[in-house]
Amino acid sequence: MALPDQPGLLIQALQQADSPDSLLEATEKLAAARHPEAVLALVEVLGFNNPGAAVAAVDGLIALGPMAVAPLLANLDGHNYGARAWAVRALAGIGDARGIGVLERALATDIGPSVRRAAAKGLGQLNLEGLTQPEQADLRRRCLEALLAACSDSEWIVRYAVAVGLELLLGQPGVIEEERQRGLAGLAGLASTAGEDTPVVQQRAQLALGRLG
Repeated sequence: MALPDQPGLLIQALQQADSPDSLLEATEKLAAARHPEAVLALVEVLGFNNPGAAVAAVDGLIALGPMAVAPLLANLDGHNYGARAWAVRALAGIGDARGIGVLERALATDIGPSVRRAAAKGLGQLNLEGLTQPEQADLRRRCLEALLAACSDSEWIVRYAVAVGLELLLGQPGVIEEERQRGLAGLAGLASTAGEDTPVVQQRAQLALGRLG
């Protein structure tokens, strides 16, 4: 674990990295420190053209949890697709309810199947603790609507993630019976040969239905 006086040195090392390998190494070390001061530097890495470093930064931001959400939302770059895509992955992994708008838009409109896949799973596992009952009900409804709409996504990896997301969502406490039945119907469509032509998606949806009883 990094000592209290190390974050500044780790950030400096990242800023001074002069090759892809040195950037990756510096990002991995900064992410491993799990220090609040690392958040902005890790968010900045998402915009660099270095997938390895971006993966390390995402892992670090997820480990930092809710404290990383506001900086991620504040620094969403509408002109840098790569940065935005990595930010979606980070927000999905953190599972903070403040990220729901970003995840909804990503699942509905992002051009990258892997980004839509991350958003689908993220919408299924948002942490709603600490919110009022009406707030929780509204967010669960929004998540369900987004996931059901994505049952017809053109990419099977996204539909697979939708099955995962629906299972996670329907397994949460507080889901009302009407929403449960709609979610189960969505899964049933993905589980059937009439509604889904990819066996692995059918199997995953069938598994979800079995687990949900």
